[in-house]
Amino acid sequence: MSTELRNFLALSYEELESLNLKAKEDRKNRVPADKIQEDRLKYLKDEKRIKAVTVLFSDLEGRLHMLDYDKKFLLGSFENLTFDGSSIRGFTAQRESDLRLGIDWSAFYWGPADIFGPGKVLVFGHVIDKDGTPYVGDIRGVLKGFADDLYKSDGFTLNAANEIEGFLFKGVDAEKHYYETGKFEYVNTGGYYHSLPGDPLRTFIDTTAEVQRSMGFQNEKDHPEVAPSQFEINYSYGEVVAAADQIQLYKLICRQVATKMGFTASFLPKPVVGVNGSGMHTNVSVSKNGKNLFWDPKGKEMLSECGWQFVDRILTHGNDICLLLNPSVNAYRRLDPHFEAPNQIKASAVDRGSMVRIPIGNERSMRVEVRSVAPDANPYMVMYSIFKTGLQGETAQIENLRQAERYLPDNIYDALANFKKADWTTKLFGEDVKERYADLKQAAADRCPRLLGTFVKAPEVQYHHDVYNQFLWNLF
Repeated sequence: MSTELRNFLALSYEELESLNLKAKEDRKNRVPADKIQEDRLKYLKDEKRIKAVTVLFSDLEGRLHMLDYDKKFLLGSFENLTFDGSSIRGFTAQRESDLRLGIDWSAFYWGPADIFGPGKVLVFGHVIDKDGTPYVGDIRGVLKGFADDLYKSDGFTLNAANEIEGFLFKGVDAEKHYYETGKFEYVNTGGYYHSLPGDPLRTFIDTTAEVQRSMGFQNEKDHPEVAPSQFEINYSYGEVVAAADQIQLYKLICRQVATKMGFTASFLPKPVVGVNGSGMHTNVSVSKNGKNLFWDPKGKEMLSECGWQFVDRILTHGNDICLLLNPSVNAYRRLDPHFEAPNQIKASAVDRGSMVRIPIGNERSMRVEVRSVAPDANPYMVMYSIFKTGLQGETAQIENLRQAERYLPDNIYDALANFKKADWTTKLFGEDVKERYADLKQAAADRCPRLLGTFVKAPEVQYHHDVYNQFLWNLF
């Protein structure tokens, strides 16, 4: 269809980067919400080339949902956007389905037209219950409330950066068609750091990095990872809610770029048996008045006492929150010590098998790295559980807590049992949300055999255990 009569917004990558960095700076500086809202509404009204606004929100398990609103409709109705919550996994029951979407105008993004289509902008939303209060099942809203309260009460800013690994496979929707082929096909077998310019993996990484840069990600480095056809594209840290939003955008961008190239970007933790799985190492720190509270040049590993207390609480509750950090059956295939998997509940500066690592840092970069996180986890749930646990959890009175011989569960059943029985997870989310999340995870677990090597029967097809749970029931 001819587009010559259309005049929809399509900006250069340089213009996009400038706009997104300005919005990011406003968010970082906590420009008042009413001022941000006023500026965004004026922009949308004045910019005639915008046709629609894409509002993004996530369900309880972290799936990203997107609704496109006509711009003119949104301008007149942004305070009364409703949707059917019973259609969203983990949200309301059918009898009480109506929920509202609020707009977080600070989380506003301009996307490149060649990736997201011309004439559109993106903004994150938050879910509002019928009584006007934040909806308890919207973990982004829970995280935002927690971070805002800490800033108001203690002056704390929660910072996070993620190293998100993924695989690039041949074919569009390779995961969806896995049951037909029984395998994933690599686009590259070069390995760690090795990919020739112009080969499919390098082209994918370069293109994705360009899109991220245009959307204000402030990239740091990118490279092929250890396993064949595996990638990692790193970007700078940010305030915790913005950092979680960027995880959702990162995966969205990767999938969109891959699809346009005829490939599939997969964030399954262990899509292929026999090679390294994918993780989402989560680097966290806390600052106050611009000072990194985790830095102490005289501390052990140069981590401050409050930083070590943060680590101790994470280790204390490691088994309690494991299901939040590793939410799928497939995630426990990754926690294999033969492939640098972080399955030991201990802290170390050097041992990459540890749940928590203390990277080399300085006054600005000192941080704690939680390595036992799967890339298919709900990023808001990951951030909330790590920060609330690290700041407000209990500390176990056991000998040698940081190096004790303890291990994370190697299957979802044990992780689910730990989650259900833990008082701490009830304190994190309340009984209602905890029960809903546990029910979803139990349903996923019940669709899979417990032991490796067993077989299950599905209509017309017999699946080996690994085949069965690598995709069919555990993809976000």
